[in-house]
Amino acid sequence: MGKVYITTAIPYVNGVPHVGHAVDYLLADVCARYQKQLGNEVRFQAGTDEHGSKIWQKAKEQNIPVEEYVAANSKKFQDFISKLGVEYTDFVRTTDSDHQERVQKIWEKIKDHIYLAKYEGWYCSGCERFITDKEYEENNGVCPDHQKPYEKLEEENYYLKISDFKDQIRDAIESHKMLILPEFREKEILKLLEESPDVSISRPRSQLTWGIPVPGDDNQVMYVWMDALSNYITVLSYPDEDISNWWPAYAQFVGKDILRFHALIWPAILLALGLELPKTLSSHGMILANGQKMSKSIGNVIDPLEVLEKHGTEAFRYYFLRHVDTFADSDFTWEKFEDAYNNELANDLGNLVQRLSTMCKKNNFSLNHVPEIKLEKEYCDLMNEFRFKDAFDFAWEKVQAINKKIDDEKPWALAKEGNVEKLNQVLSGLVVNLLEVNELLKPFLPETSAKIAEIFTNEIMPPAEPLFPKK
Repeated sequence: MGKVYITTAIPYVNGVPHVGHAVDYLLADVCARYQKQLGNEVRFQAGTDEHGSKIWQKAKEQNIPVEEYVAANSKKFQDFISKLGVEYTDFVRTTDSDHQERVQKIWEKIKDHIYLAKYEGWYCSGCERFITDKEYEENNGVCPDHQKPYEKLEEENYYLKISDFKDQIRDAIESHKMLILPEFREKEILKLLEESPDVSISRPRSQLTWGIPVPGDDNQVMYVWMDALSNYITVLSYPDEDISNWWPAYAQFVGKDILRFHALIWPAILLALGLELPKTLSSHGMILANGQKMSKSIGNVIDPLEVLEKHGTEAFRYYFLRHVDTFADSDFTWEKFEDAYNNELANDLGNLVQRLSTMCKKNNFSLNHVPEIKLEKEYCDLMNEFRFKDAFDFAWEKVQAINKKIDDEKPWALAKEGNVEKLNQVLSGLVVNLLEVNELLKPFLPETSAKIAEIFTNEIMPPAEPLFPKK
C-alpha cells in the first residue's frame, strides 16, 4: 500500500461556488476514491484563497470586516464540497495562522532567488495578475475574461527568478517527470516557459493591504500566487515537518485558465526549495452554457446549487463526470441534463436495479457466494491515464450490456416454464455482472454504489423506491 497526495486549486472567496469549481473537486474525488480502491492511503487537499485586493474591496463594499467576509465565504465552499459528496482530508485557508507563518518561512528559504525591482507595465485587477506587452497587444488592451481595459502600473516589487529554473522545468515537462495533461497543453506551456519573464511575487502595501507581509519589509505584501500556490505544501506542515511521505503530489487538478501558474511559477518555487515537482498537472476545460461562455451579463450562468437541489448529488456527479470531457470544454443545458437523468440514470441503471432485484425476490433467488471482484485492466488503464470520462463510459457500456443480457435470456420465461436450475444460473450471472460493474461505478457514484451493494446482499431486497425516479 502506498501513499498518494491529491490536490485541488483553491478558489478566491470573492464569489460563490460555480460549476467550474465542481469539476475540479469531482475529478480529484474520483481520483482519490480510485486510489483507495487500489489499497493506497490517500491525502486529499482542498481550500480557499482569501487574500488580495478583490476580496478586500468586496468586504468593503458590503461594509463588513474582511475577516468575517472571508470566513463566511470559505464556509460556503466547504458546504458546497460536502454537497458534492467529495471526501477531502485537509482543508486549508490562506488566512490560517499556520499557513501564513509557513509561507513567510518559505520566502526566507528561497530569498537567494528573489530580488527587488521596479515594474512598469500592464495589470489586470480582475485576474489579479501582471500582463505582458505581447498579451496586451493580442487582446487589444482589454482583458477577454473581464472585458475591462488593462491598467498601467509603475511600482516596486519583489521578483522570483524564473530564469534560474527554466532548463529544469523544461526538462521535467519534456521527460514527463512532471506530466501535463491533456498532452496538447504541454506545447503551450513550453512556449510560455520560453517567453516567461521573472515573476512579481509582491506588491506595495499601498496597493495591496490585505495579504501576508513580506519578511523584513513592512512596505511589501506577498502577491497572490506566492501565497496561494504554497498552500499545497503548507497544509502538509512544510517547512516545519518532513513531507517526503506525501510529496511530490500524485496529481494536482486545476482549470485550464490557471495551468500556466501551476506549470511555471509553482515549479520554480519548488525547485528553489529543493523539492520535487508534482508528478501530474491535470487541467480541465470550461463548462459552457448552450455553447457560450457563462456570463452574468448574458444571464446564462448555471447555479450548481440549483442543479443539486433539483436532482441530487449522484445525478450531478453523473452528468459532470460522464457528459463533461475530462480535459476539454463541455456544454451544459437543462435539456441535456434531464435527458441524461431520465434516459440513462433512471432507465439504464435505476430500472436495471429495480427489475433485477424484483425478479430475484419474486423467484426466491439469493446469492450464496460472491466471487472476488477485480478491476478490469482496460478500466484501470483509463483511470491511471486520468481519462475519467472514458472510464465512466466503459463502466456504463457494461450497465447497458446487462440490460441487453436480461432481454436476451428472458429470466421471466424460464420462471414461467418452471426451469428453476437454468433460472438460478441466469440470475446468478446477472447479479454477479452487476456487482462487477458496481465496483467500477464506486469512484463516480459512491452513494448509488453503496445502495446497490446493500440491495444485492445474500437476501436480495428490491428498493422501496427506484434509485432514480423519473422527473
